[in-house]
Amino acid sequence: MTTVTVGALLRTWRERRGFSQLELAGRADSSSRHISFVETGRSRPSEEMVLRLADRLDVPVRDRNALLLAAGYAPRYAHTPLDDPSMTVLREGLERLLTGYEPYPALVVDAAYNVVAANRGIMMLMDGMPEHLLAGPLNAMRLTLHPEGLAPRIRNLREWRGHLLAQMERQIALARSEPLRALYEEVAAYPLPPASEQPGDSEPDEAVPYIALPLRIEHDGHLLSFVSSISTFNTPMDVTVAELAIETLLPADPATVKYLRSLAP
Repeated sequence: MTTVTVGALLRTWRERRGFSQLELAGRADSSSRHISFVETGRSRPSEEMVLRLADRLDVPVRDRNALLLAAGYAPRYAHTPLDDPSMTVLREGLERLLTGYEPYPALVVDAAYNVVAANRGIMMLMDGMPEHLLAGPLNAMRLTLHPEGLAPRIRNLREWRGHLLAQMERQIALARSEPLRALYEEVAAYPLPPASEQPGDSEPDEAVPYIALPLRIEHDGHLLSFVSSISTFNTPMDVTVAELAIETLLPADPATVKYLRSLAP
């Protein structure tokens, strides 16, 4: 059985980030000689140095534990299930945030885009979706891009699909997650309807300039426009928390605001 050394792991992360040993040394207040010794196994880095290098290399929290273990240290970051009693305050805070954002759509996903929580705005957009897609665990990418999901309702599907796939590609390059790669390969293989069969996207109102690529989606005969914002937690100390992302869909035009407010209880 081959044991992967901390030096080999750090070298892999450094090469993924495109840093030379000299550049990494400068970022970590070290020397290229020391970085070289660590990578070749001639020097064992301190726990502090492992964490500093992981920070400068933007190593995901989950993988920082692997670096510490490979260097002979205990993992620093817990991996607490979201339904654990110690996560009660976090869960309640997320629920308040999502509820407070209504009637606009918002949801929380994990690192593989599995839906952890969602508000009534999201459930409204999912009206009429087939049961086999709603059988848990729900996955945001699958629900959005599946040909029986939201995809047929999205007026600018090719643009929005390209945006989502590029987003996943960046995350795969950062974290090298096999579950995420498998999801990417699945959703990227979903067939697109021929251009002639896709609903035409009407020209946006010139008086409403979009600040970002909008999601333009039909609901009950109305064309809604949203721009997406994604938030994560600063300096997370738990793997679960580090991998959560809160996505809010901000109405991109007055018509969308008016329609969603008309649906609010």
